[in-house]
Amino acid sequence: MNLKAALIEMLPRRRLDAVARWGPIPLRLIVGYGFMEHGFAKLAKGPEVFATILHAIGVPGQHFMAWSTILIEVFGGLAVALGAFVPLVSIPMAAVLLVAMFTVHLPYGLARSNSWR
Repeated sequence: MNLKAALIEMLPRRRLDAVARWGPIPLRLIVGYGFMEHGFAKLAKGPEVFATILHAIGVPGQHFMAWSTILIEVFGGLAVALGAFVPLVSIPMAAVLLVAMFTVHLPYGLARSNSWR
């Protein structure tokens, strides 16, 4: 017997529905906080420092992209943590993650790319 079948037998149906409803909250809080923390770190160092990094890796319009990345991370993270507009904000958040992954984290590694903070 697998775990899901054992849980179904042990708990009444309405209790399983309550658990399923509250299940995504820890994940939303973790992802939302992670994005917000990265956005606030960029603000604390100064958006011009982040724009300089973007210029070094060849991103066009580095000041616009720096501010848009910061705003996406802060407000997108807040929206995910609150559970508001998640399908809408997840698209630009995924774009920020993909760009960071392919332009910084894969070529330079995760630990080294976070050293500017």
